[in-house]
Amino acid sequence: MRKLAIALVSAAALLAGPALQASPRLTPQERLDKLLVGRVAGKPEHCISHFDTREMQVLDKTAIVYGWGNTIWVNVPRNAHDLDDDNIMVTRTSTSQLCDLDIVTTVDRTAGMFNGSISLGEFVPYRRVAPTR
Repeated sequence: MRKLAIALVSAAALLAGPALQASPRLTPQERLDKLLVGRVAGKPEHCISHFDTREMQVLDKTAIVYGWGNTIWVNVPRNAHDLDDDNIMVTRTSTSQLCDLDIVTTVDRTAGMFNGSISLGEFVPYRRVAPTR
């Protein structure tokens, strides 16, 4: 019995070690700031192509980031406080663009039920800055 107790304590210590060394979790604003490092903001636009919305990140109560590569688009919705990265975002558009007047509905990932809507703002392009030689 004593050997079992020692083995359990040893195992717990081994598992706790990496957890203590893990870096602290970034806030949504810190995550956005990290995404924007080395990028310059462009003129806000009312619409972006659906092609640019293939990659999307929702940053809780902060913003929606679309795109990848040289240009990413940051959208701060009018009701950003309702953003939840655990929700599924459903967009319905009648054109080939996503625009700042569009309403995005949200669905609870667990229950599969409608739980709100997001009113998009303007799309701000952030482009990588070319390194100076």
